[in-house]
Amino acid sequence: MPQRRVSKTIKDINRRIKEGKAVVVTADEMTNIVKKKGPRKAAQEVDVVTTGTFAPMCSSGAFINFGHTKPATKAARVWLNGVPAYAGLAAVDGYIGATEPAEDDPLNRVHPGQFKYGGGHVIHDLVAGERVTLRATAYGTDCYPNKEFKKKVALDDLPYAVLLNPRNAYQNYNCAINLSKETIYTYMGVIKPNLGNANYSTSGQLSPLFNDPYYLTIGLGTRIFLGGAIGYVIGPGTQHNPNVKRRKNGIPLGPAGTLMVMGELKKMVPRWVAGVSMLGYGCSLAVGVGVPIPILNEEMASFTGVSDEEIHTQVVDYGNDYPKGEGTKLGQVSYAELKSGTIRFNGQDVPAVPLSSYIRALEIARILKGWIEKGDFLLSEPQELLPTASSYHKR
Repeated sequence: MPQRRVSKTIKDINRRIKEGKAVVVTADEMTNIVKKKGPRKAAQEVDVVTTGTFAPMCSSGAFINFGHTKPATKAARVWLNGVPAYAGLAAVDGYIGATEPAEDDPLNRVHPGQFKYGGGHVIHDLVAGERVTLRATAYGTDCYPNKEFKKKVALDDLPYAVLLNPRNAYQNYNCAINLSKETIYTYMGVIKPNLGNANYSTSGQLSPLFNDPYYLTIGLGTRIFLGGAIGYVIGPGTQHNPNVKRRKNGIPLGPAGTLMVMGELKKMVPRWVAGVSMLGYGCSLAVGVGVPIPILNEEMASFTGVSDEEIHTQVVDYGNDYPKGEGTKLGQVSYAELKSGTIRFNGQDVPAVPLSSYIRALEIARILKGWIEKGDFLLSEPQELLPTASSYHKR
């Protein structure tokens, strides 16, 4: 007699969470469970799998409202600790981007530039409780006559502050090498000449979108861990591209899905929103993101059982090809190989260097697991799923 297929709803799982009966495991734990018991048994036993990633995520920033002044001001230009923020929104609204450098930064005129302070650092300082200098200038209007003001503000002084990141949690990314004869400075870090190192930036089997490769449970309104607080997915990220070549297990072989996310800045923790200076490249923000994956059926159990050995990415030369806009795929490498510390490429052993932190990613997955087990975090039903691969719809 055939066994009945496992079928749950998010409502079912939330009821179990409220009753304190939900079984929650981290993605690395699920890998072992599926390997040992198979997807069907795993789906019967497990309700939620928690994931995590922590790495520089350049497409990040914060919307702030800094409050009306006396006399009133319609800000035309805004700076926070000398870092320009975008003011073309409304009288006292602004958006500070993570990669915006301080206005007096020498940039790469002294190469390689150090980019010691930028938008990501401002966001971190605000979350850490520091007071920053807010300065604004204006052209003056009849209703907003003031033309300049300057004051020290802390996060609690701001009427409104939201982290809103247009593109986070990339689903896979390149393994960057350098076949040129010169050291290069990139958003993938410093890459030494003549295959001196291979840099990568994904937490592998813990990474959110590797555990739901076709975005079957993630979309508008999905509740997540963001910066140490509760956040939400508000749509696909700005470079969301689900239609890349994939392995049979659904894992894309290169950059694919991304998330647009938001959360209340005042509830975040500085450990999970950290300013980053990337030598010779620029400023950024390291962001902690964790997504709970509901195990609705055997298919989701199978997806969340993926291991680093089954996840591959493409090797790209950032010394020659990438700057030309070509990004030629020179080979593939698994995350098990990358995490071993050395990959074999062109007959050469190459040191592998992570930009993402697996230890921090695991910590995020465990924190999220704890929130759910305590009943402090319920899963949300996405109002609209992320756009998925067209090939999946044809299955």
